[in-house]
Amino acid sequence: QVQLVESGGGLVQAGGSLRLSCAASGRTFSGYSMGWFRQAPGKDREFVASITWSGGATYYIDSVKGRFTISRDKAKNTVSLQMNSLKPEDTANYYCAARFGTTGEYRYWGQGTQVTVSS
Repeated sequence: QVQLVESGGGLVQAGGSLRLSCAASGRTFSGYSMGWFRQAPGKDREFVASITWSGGATYYIDSVKGRFTISRDKAKNTVSLQMNSLKPEDTANYYCAARFGTTGEYRYWGQGTQVTVSS
């Protein structure tokens, strides 16, 4: 059974930092790219960042460029999202996801971890 389990969310003041982690288990994730998405109350889920299997390419939504960094540890099957200079508009439930290759739908999803940024 494939599982993606996020951790690291919490409450932080604007300008602060959080590091989210996602632990993947239940299958071999060789060839899988990993992504982070978020959903704020009353809004659609949006893409935040992704990283290829090799880690050689990363992608970010414009609003987090320069503030967030995605990374992965293939040996441990984990992916992290370092979030700096947090803003109240970053408040959302953050989800980890996995897909084979670099295109198409994300097949596996975690349950999410809440990030709340106070002003």
